Amino acid sequence: MRGCFALSQEGLPALRLSRAAPSLSPHSPTHSLFSDSSSPHQKLNLALRYEDMARYYAPWQDITLLPGQSPTHRLCLAGLILLFYLVLYTFLAGMFAFCLYIMLLTLSPYTPTYRDRVAPPGVMMRPYIRNTFNIAFNISQRVTWEPYVENMEHFLQGDYNDAIQESKNIVCTPGQYFIQEEESSIKQACQFKRSELLNCSGIDDQTFGFSLGQPCILLKMNRIIGYQPGYGKPVTVSCKMQKGDESHLHEIKFYPSEAFDPMYFPYYGKRTHVNYTQPVVAVQFTSVSRNHNMNIQCQLNGQGIINDYNNDRFLGRIIFTLNIGE
Repeated sequence: MRGCFALSQEGLPALRLSRAAPSLSPHSPTHSLFSDSSSPHQKLNLALRYEDMARYYAPWQDITLLPGQSPTHRLCLAGLILLFYLVLYTFLAGMFAFCLYIMLLTLSPYTPTYRDRVAPPGVMMRPYIRNTFNIAFNISQRVTWEPYVENMEHFLQGDYNDAIQESKNIVCTPGQYFIQEEESSIKQACQFKRSELLNCSGIDDQTFGFSLGQPCILLKMNRIIGYQPGYGKPVTVSCKMQKGDESHLHEIKFYPSEAFDPMYFPYYGKRTHVNYTQPVVAVQFTSVSRNHNMNIQCQLNGQGIINDYNNDRFLGRIIFTLNIGE
């Protein structure tokens, strides 16, 4: 019977592996590598090295064929070896995928499992153009302040429009967290209307105060799933000179108030909090000094808020420059 295995009388594969080096003969493939002047000891050593290299690069050539077996047996046995390793590594890959699947079943798609190392929220602001937080313009030159106005308008248009808020979101109770227990259900969101920003809404004054030399900025906290800022007390906003005389700022106004109302928290993530509108606090600088470069820091204040970490200028605060010319 011919095939990959020549069966012996006991029914077992008649296969024998031998690590012995082949004998040297004048017709050996290695014999041509050496000259007739080489000593028998040198020929033996080189032949052994040649055989070891052959076994390393093609181990299936180490199979000794029994009488009655053709050279194709060697190729067939090499295929079986490759098939064995293919099945082995496929099984290992399947085990890894199965363990990964079981681990993913323990994780919630709605809420992060490990949140004990989540830092307090950072702060961002609008306008934000040319990748900087520098605001510098001349009141009499529209081209200098128009990019800031367009950036503010682009941020507020759409989701913050009163009609969209009234159609998608609900009126909530101010001063308390809006807790929604069901993890997988679609969460309701509280209304945050653009009109609540009053002078900084861009409705009555479409230039957001820039044309009058009384510019507005918008501050927002970074979203953190499940975070309740202030731990029961509202987080407030304050602005001051980072460096220099405080008298350059004069009067500052906040809309709708200087605090982030707790009713907009916690945030439950994009998967379930589909219509969530991030609350903002508008800050208007109504009478700042002209032609003076001011470094201003606006920061969050409240329990659990960090706003004095020097290695992160956005953690609990935002620092920007303001220069208003005539």
